[in-house]
Amino acid sequence: MENKVRQEKVYEEFEVKHKAGLPILLLNILLILAAITLILWTIFASDIEGTTGLRTVLMIKGIIILVIIVPIIFAGLKILPPNEALVLTLFGKYVGTLKGAGYYFVNPFVGAVKPGNENSAGVQLKLEDGNIGATGSNGNAVQIGANKKISLKALTLNNERQKINDLMGNPINIGVVVIWRVVNTAKAVFNVDDYAEYLSIQCDSALRNTVRLYPYDTANEEENEKTLRGSSQEIAENLKLEIQEKVDIAGLEIIEARITHLSYSSEIAAAMLQRQQASAIIDARQMIVEGAVGMVEMALSRLNEKDIVHLDEERKAAMVSNLLVVLCGNRDAQPIVNSGSIY
Repeated sequence: MENKVRQEKVYEEFEVKHKAGLPILLLNILLILAAITLILWTIFASDIEGTTGLRTVLMIKGIIILVIIVPIIFAGLKILPPNEALVLTLFGKYVGTLKGAGYYFVNPFVGAVKPGNENSAGVQLKLEDGNIGATGSNGNAVQIGANKKISLKALTLNNERQKINDLMGNPINIGVVVIWRVVNTAKAVFNVDDYAEYLSIQCDSALRNTVRLYPYDTANEEENEKTLRGSSQEIAENLKLEIQEKVDIAGLEIIEARITHLSYSSEIAAAMLQRQQASAIIDARQMIVEGAVGMVEMALSRLNEKDIVHLDEERKAAMVSNLLVVLCGNRDAQPIVNSGSIY
């Protein structure tokens, strides 16, 4: 029970005790000047109350201040830019997180923990302004896993496209982009080995679980059935919730998840394109036939209203057939002029 409570205290973030760094810096500069003055005075002073022992003691004190105390105080001074944090430990024990832009003084004996694994590969990260991350293609490092500061900025994870089978078993290529940030630095450093790589793996797993639940598309376009192509917003929201549930242990917040690429895999793309073309042709023909039937009905009705010609059932059938051929045909009609009687 004690171990469980102790782990909860370690993994929950809290602020480290700190002071303003500028007054400490000025004090340290004064100590440097005082130590140098003391050393020079003991060297060049002609006599200090007639004793050489006191001269030696004062010189040793000045050297101790200059060589030991001043560097230790300098070690406690920390500079933080905006949206960055330091996770600090004292002899292996988590003592707090330093956040907020400024110049601080903390316990000189605390050490910052390096977040993640510096040699992590396969994770492409970028800032919201477009700079590629630590393993990106253009070499503009975001300093994830490269130093001891943790970025609190909104970052973008752009995983490579994956081939996954949908609900119908069709292989599809899909890619997602996830916008995220670190909200609990202690969890990000101590709960997982490399929080960026952990996020990438969980995104892959969540994407596969989500894609298997939906078909890429449906032939009948049923209203209540969700598809990857037609319900991308709802599916992206479900994907975001699933990723968030998986990365809570790492102290990460998923701001947004979006599908950036969606297509059939190359081995079935041609067949699916033919199916889409056939479906489009059928829909077009259905619309043409419905319009042609309406035009035939209108023609027969107008002929009867104007009393232009009286047609029996056989002649009506022939006229309807000719009109449908003209209206539904793929080629232009070739009219035939009949100079004789139609009877």
